[in-house]
Amino acid sequence: MNSFLDWFWLLVYWFLFFAYLIILFQIIGDLFRDRDLGGFAKAVWLIALVFLPFLTALIYVIARGKGMAERQVEAIQKAKSDTDTYIREVAGKSPVEHIAEAKALLDAGTIDAGEFATLKAKALA
Repeated sequence: MNSFLDWFWLLVYWFLFFAYLIILFQIIGDLFRDRDLGGFAKAVWLIALVFLPFLTALIYVIARGKGMAERQVEAIQKAKSDTDTYIREVAGKSPVEHIAEAKALLDAGTIDAGEFATLKAKALA
């Protein structure tokens, strides 16, 4: 690191390396998320990623980029739907149900009496 230019190029190389890792993990995640692609084809893509990583990543993004984006959006929508369902389910419970759940945790030994009292006070608030 004798000059600013050396430091700058090191920063650029590290940025490109991390960008590549992000793309690589996105591709691997997409491969395992795709239900239409067979196991043999997934294995071929993974082997290609090991032996020709940059070229394979570029080809994958060009050839399957649209489907990759669609699967990502689908996964995000499913996670949001599951979260909304959970929130509605929990929010719809009465204070008595919340206290009963806390009592079950207390009886199982998961929480102590102080934590039960805190949960009970929150449920009644």
